[in-house]
Amino acid sequence: MTVDATHTIGVVGSGIMAAGIAEVAARGGIRAIVRARSEPSAAAALKQITGGLARQVDKGKLEASERDRILANISTTVELTGLADCDIVIESVVEDLATKQQLFGELDAIVKPSAILATNTSTLSVVEMAKVTNRPDKVCGIHFFNPAAVLPLVEIVRPITASDETIARAAAFVTSIGKEGVHVLDRAGFIVNALLFPYLNNAIRMLEDGTASMQDIDTAMKGGCNFPMGPFALLDLVGLDTSLSILETLHTSFGDENFVARPMLRDLVAQGRLGRKTKAGFYVY
Repeated sequence: MTVDATHTIGVVGSGIMAAGIAEVAARGGIRAIVRARSEPSAAAALKQITGGLARQVDKGKLEASERDRILANISTTVELTGLADCDIVIESVVEDLATKQQLFGELDAIVKPSAILATNTSTLSVVEMAKVTNRPDKVCGIHFFNPAAVLPLVEIVRPITASDETIARAAAFVTSIGKEGVHVLDRAGFIVNALLFPYLNNAIRMLEDGTASMQDIDTAMKGGCNFPMGPFALLDLVGLDTSLSILETLHTSFGDENFVARPMLRDLVAQGRLGRKTKAGFYVY
């Protein structure tokens, strides 16, 4: 089967993940159009990308000419119609199924019929998004990890409705931007989060039980398992509200007690301590 090359992608969203996906695609020579809900949000996303590339140039990790090439591949829009001619559109909006379904319905009516509609969801059902479109065979998950510009992995999620061609095109796109794709069926949490979040949740349980301090648990998992960061630093990076949402989705799907979010996590979210993005979570930044 011959797989058509991806020349242009659309990214719906203007947060850290959306900006990272756009940057990665642009690095790979693909035109990336970021759709934000407002001009200030679009400007903020572009500023984030520009600032990150500038820091790499300052550190000698990136040539100025390469920075300029990457930025030339990125543009922004505040209208979904600005994505009409994209080959793949990846949504990276709030992790809420109803919101994503509404977006997929709108995109389906706008984007060219041959385009793939993909979700960057970390846990939600992809087929539930596919079924609100008239192209369920062209809907899949393309799940990047934070920070998208750094982490090499992308989960290619196959709902029961997706065609072989769609998955092949998604995999070819992932390869073309220098990422390592893994294939997974459309089951809550896919591979990484289904394995990761029981570990994170049980780290909180250990802290609640007084087995060890937060700092010592983090140090132990870094030194004993060679993890780049401990569970509490990772929870703060992911976002405690996002972590809570993922655990709730996993528990609804599997009913396993390991997915029942710990009281300490719920308390921190209720206090508005959401991690690095609010400058306070388990740690203060």
